[in-house]
Amino acid sequence: MLHGYIQFVENYPLFSAVIQFAILGTLGEAVSRKVAHQKIFNFFVGLRKAIVWSILAIMIKYAFVGFFGFTHSLVLANLLPQSADKVIFVRAFFVSAFTNLIFGPIMIYSHRFLDNLLMRRGRNYSNINGALWTLVWFWIPAHTLTFSLPATYQIGLAALWSIVLGGILGYFESKKATKN
Repeated sequence: MLHGYIQFVENYPLFSAVIQFAILGTLGEAVSRKVAHQKIFNFFVGLRKAIVWSILAIMIKYAFVGFFGFTHSLVLANLLPQSADKVIFVRAFFVSAFTNLIFGPIMIYSHRFLDNLLMRRGRNYSNINGALWTLVWFWIPAHTLTFSLPATYQIGLAALWSIVLGGILGYFESKKATKN
């Protein structure tokens, strides 16, 4: 089964990213709502969320590949230490930091824009600062681990992280709701 997954990801990098994020990203949002004791969205809302995650998956796949090249170029220009190319964890940290600090805000705003568009919510950007802070306290450490793995597993793990983050955010939302 693992061999089939690897072949699928290698042969269809964009399509496999879309499938993984459409399922796992949407599931992460459902987990967040469930943990926060909110009503789970219906099938049609879930379908629209899966479309949003599919679009984001393409952006994410390109960013993941691009920021490895970006980091390598900085090493070649002597703007990062050689260890950013030679030591897996150091390279993973720099790729994660650049991905999340440069691309992350674009992804978060794109996610919100697409959600607003497909969910017909108008211009709802409430709590966007909280989403941006997840780039620092969650995504940089999570993607440091992600980028320590071979490229074949990176998109799958990134999509799985969205379920973990959904659980964490749902927990905080439930605590906030019990205080009010």
